[in-house]
Amino acid sequence: MANEIPQIELRLPRLNPRIIRSVILGIIIVILLFGSIYQVSPEETGVILRFGKFVRTTDPGLHFKLPLGIEKLIKVPVQRQLKMEFGFRTRKAGIRTEYTVPPEALKEAIMLTGDLNVAVVEWIVQYKIKNPYNYLFKLRDVETTFRYMNEAVVRKVVGDHSVDEVITIGRAKIALQAKEELQKLCDDYEIGLEISQLILQDVNPPDPVKPSFNEVNEALQEKERKINEAWAEYNKEIPKARGEAEQMIRKAEGYAMERINRARGEAERFKSIYREYVRAPLVTRRRLYLEAIEEVLPKVKRKIIIDELQKNLMPLFNFSQEVKK
Repeated sequence: MANEIPQIELRLPRLNPRIIRSVILGIIIVILLFGSIYQVSPEETGVILRFGKFVRTTDPGLHFKLPLGIEKLIKVPVQRQLKMEFGFRTRKAGIRTEYTVPPEALKEAIMLTGDLNVAVVEWIVQYKIKNPYNYLFKLRDVETTFRYMNEAVVRKVVGDHSVDEVITIGRAKIALQAKEELQKLCDDYEIGLEISQLILQDVNPPDPVKPSFNEVNEALQEKERKINEAWAEYNKEIPKARGEAEQMIRKAEGYAMERINRARGEAERFKSIYREYVRAPLVTRRRLYLEAIEEVLPKVKRKIIIDELQKNLMPLFNFSQEVKK
């Protein structure tokens, strides 16, 4: 017939069974290699589970494990510095980091102090994983448990201090105490974490009473300033007064020593004169008289000498002339 369509017979090429087996074997080898070779980064530790049971840990580098799900790898970042925020959340990190305070964060930040005041405490905890086995297998939900532990410890420490200590002078002490108690709690629970730092990021009173707290802080700062000024004035005046007193004492001691030495010298001089007088009274008396006259006469401006043996002539003196001193 003219309209009859010719039929075309398609035949697939015959593959060599040896080639098929080689291809399948190669695929299996590739799958086994990819499933058994793994690499651990420098900041990580590899934890190997065999049928879900812990068998070993591996250091950074290239390693082998049993493929096909027999052994499973879990990488734990033991050298990485991890951080957990409380009272706020970081929305966007960068040069100008943006923060947000969701309701759950504000709830964990509001605390009661030891003097029954309310403070809003925001803090950061930096930590590392020091024991991968404990971190993976001792607790079911480490992150949530660790967050609850942080909140419990900080609330306890803040509750042992007054609101002034929490907001102003005692923040460093409170942060250190909270870090130590948190580390002890992590060791007791064998959570496998090491606390690097606990930092009180920001501590404020609630917004309705913040103006009053600011006034109190300003008053405390003014008090500290006045105390420091008083101590500065004290340290300036007291040493000066002590120096002047010491100077006066030394001056008085020198004057006393001078008078004593002078008195002793005069006493010794009198004794020596007396000894000479005992030996020769007339000579000594005359010598003393002459020494006295020799000392007195130079101080007299006008001198009149009269001879007691003169009898015939009367001395004439000009008494009208003013005597100059």
